[in-house]
Amino acid sequence: MPREITAYSNPLIKRVRLLREKRHRREEGLFLAEGLRILTEAREAGRIPQYLFFARDSAAHPLVQALVADVEAAGGEAIETVPDILSKLSGKDNPQAVVGVFPEFARDLASLDRSSAPIWLVAERLRDPGNLGTILRTGDAVGAGGLILIGECVDPFSVEAVRASMGALFTVPVVQCEWAEFTQWLRSGPGQLVGLSLDTNSDYRAASYTAPTFLLTGNEAQGMPDTYAAQCDLLVKIPMLGKADSLNAAVATAVMAYEVLAQSRAT
Repeated sequence: MPREITAYSNPLIKRVRLLREKRHRREEGLFLAEGLRILTEAREAGRIPQYLFFARDSAAHPLVQALVADVEAAGGEAIETVPDILSKLSGKDNPQAVVGVFPEFARDLASLDRSSAPIWLVAERLRDPGNLGTILRTGDAVGAGGLILIGECVDPFSVEAVRASMGALFTVPVVQCEWAEFTQWLRSGPGQLVGLSLDTNSDYRAASYTAPTFLLTGNEAQGMPDTYAAQCDLLVKIPMLGKADSLNAAVATAVMAYEVLAQSRAT
């Protein structure tokens, strides 16, 4: 049966609050996810929280009851609490009805099967958690095999990134590695590396993509380094007909991903 916690001074509440900080997430190997939709997506993907905090007035909701049952069956702990405590955990004034504490799930390149999907997303030095979350959602939408984060990217397990992913963190494999490690793995098998660049005249819709296609998006402010661009099999550009010279990184990734998807479905 779920226990009840209503005191801010409870040691578990203090411990979980610290998971909003990257250092404590790394030390604990845990991260936060909030919201009934996101936790349900996680549950359907086979990811069960170690701790589940839920508001009293949501206890009768069938999805909350299903989460509680699965958490307890897996040896985790379900905890009934009040909105103020949930607000402290999530850092939001208007908290969601549920907050989960999950073990981080690290993946590596060796665990990826490049033949499992025609589209793969690669992001280099991505800094904004909203962009990371949106790219994960795009990956889920187009059936991408995974997202490969290169270099010093934003933490995919940050509260903001998890929130922005709307559950896609649990459905799209994420790997973090360095450029040299990635290119060595990529060139060990089939795979076309396509870079999004302003320094090319190749229109993204005129290009031909070969599965598996790895779409490389550079840093939001600086784009990708010239040395990375030189190692791409193809550089393409999305036409800009207005005064802006480029699209947001996540938007550009989505535009490209759907073009690759369209071509793969036409063959």
